[in-house]
Amino acid sequence: MPYRINYFEDHPEIFEKYKLKHSPLLIVDEKVESVGMPEIDKIKELKARIKDISQIRTPKREENHMIPKNIGTEPGLVEVDVTWGSIQSIKAAQSVHTIGELEVYQHHMKGYSIIDARKPGTSGSVTIPGSKNIPYDELVERMDELDENNPSIFFCNGPQCPQSSTAIKNLVDAGYPADRILYYRGGMHDWITLGLPVQQL
Repeated sequence: MPYRINYFEDHPEIFEKYKLKHSPLLIVDEKVESVGMPEIDKIKELKARIKDISQIRTPKREENHMIPKNIGTEPGLVEVDVTWGSIQSIKAAQSVHTIGELEVYQHHMKGYSIIDARKPGTSGSVTIPGSKNIPYDELVERMDELDENNPSIFFCNGPQCPQSSTAIKNLVDAGYPADRILYYRGGMHDWITLGLPVQQL
């Protein structure tokens, strides 16, 4: 299994942290899973946990679209392509809060900064009203364009789009304060499928 093995002899702090004095301990994601050698059922459960989620997704279509698009002329009826991209974590980076549509709307009403982190060719020519486009691979060089006094929201095309989460990781790595970053993971996918207004680019 692709888990890292630490020996207590090399890490005495583990004794203190987990308040246990048995070895071996199987600790996964900060939780003690087994004291002593794990049973085969526990090993099977841990193997099942690490299965790549992309293996159970609908296969990618040859021609796909990232942005839900209107069907015909009936308002509110859209076609969604579920096959593109890779599913992103709910957290973009440590200490960065993930938010939803209500928070995005309230942020917009206060006149705070909303950053569309998509590269222009992936935008489908629509964005969230009031947002400013700074492509994810330019954000570190353009940090001075971000609001110095209030948090900025970062978004891209949705839960399967890595552009805004990559931008956030790059900003944090470059020393930008995590408490001035908000991650709207739903992006254009959720914004459009919830019937919220868009702005043409």
